[in-house]
Amino acid sequence: MSAPAVPSSPSAAAPRWALPALILGAIAIGFSPLFVRLSELGPTATAFWRLALALPLFYGWTVVAARNRAAPPAPLGRAAKIRLLIAGLLFTGDLFSWHWSIHLTTVANSTLFANFAPIFVVFGAWAFFGERPKAVFLAGLAFTFLGAGCLIANSLSIGMEHALGDGLGIVTAVFFGSYILVVKDLRSRIDAPRLMLWSSLVTAIALLPLALATEGRIFPESAAGWLVLIALAWISQAAGQGLIAEAVGHLPAGLSSLVILVEPLAAAIIGWVLLGEALGPVELLGGALILAGIMIARRGT
Repeated sequence: MSAPAVPSSPSAAAPRWALPALILGAIAIGFSPLFVRLSELGPTATAFWRLALALPLFYGWTVVAARNRAAPPAPLGRAAKIRLLIAGLLFTGDLFSWHWSIHLTTVANSTLFANFAPIFVVFGAWAFFGERPKAVFLAGLAFTFLGAGCLIANSLSIGMEHALGDGLGIVTAVFFGSYILVVKDLRSRIDAPRLMLWSSLVTAIALLPLALATEGRIFPESAAGWLVLIALAWISQAAGQGLIAEAVGHLPAGLSSLVILVEPLAAAIIGWVLLGEALGPVELLGGALILAGIMIARRGT
């Protein structure tokens, strides 16, 4: 993947809404473990509907964005099409491995290991975009990981019975980190609505045969089952990933992946509010460390 022409300091010219949009996107994704666990379908079928039911929203976003443009968007070139295909396939791997990880290990384990993605993004952004991390940024990275560990320390369950699910969580981090890098590259070539529409279509098409081959049943049996899938698609996918794709185009890749660590904090708060899983002093300290780490890292970009 050739590096696009990007500003040497992307965050300097970033609009003020970019960072809040990224945080909101991470919060929306924080609902996804809950929805995946509540789904009547298997992990892969759930992942398929997560994309398929979001496609109408992404199409509507594309239409509205086109109407608000002064001129029609430039047609997609060959390089952009190839990257859209890669982005869609990387997100396929991300969802396939993460949804199975959620089922094969604890939500805490899956969330922690999947959020190792910033490690891969930081080094990838250095290699491809020349975003060399500063010492203060690495300090912020350390704070956020320490915070994530504190946040879910009481729920971690280390043992061979969770080895496969934990391993899939790490595989998820590799896929998602790579996906963020490709999205960062794509955002210099294409607007966020078209990026999400076409990459999501690729992911849905790739997930359908996987769901049929591994699980067979792809339709929920009740209205409640459909509502869970719609919520997953509209909140976690359309809103969450859409906001992230829009914001990543204006922020450094390393910072973007780090801010997404708000996700386990959001998941913990959601569990507290909706499931009665109260947060103790250690978890609250972890949440504070995550937010402090993000602010420190922000100063280092």
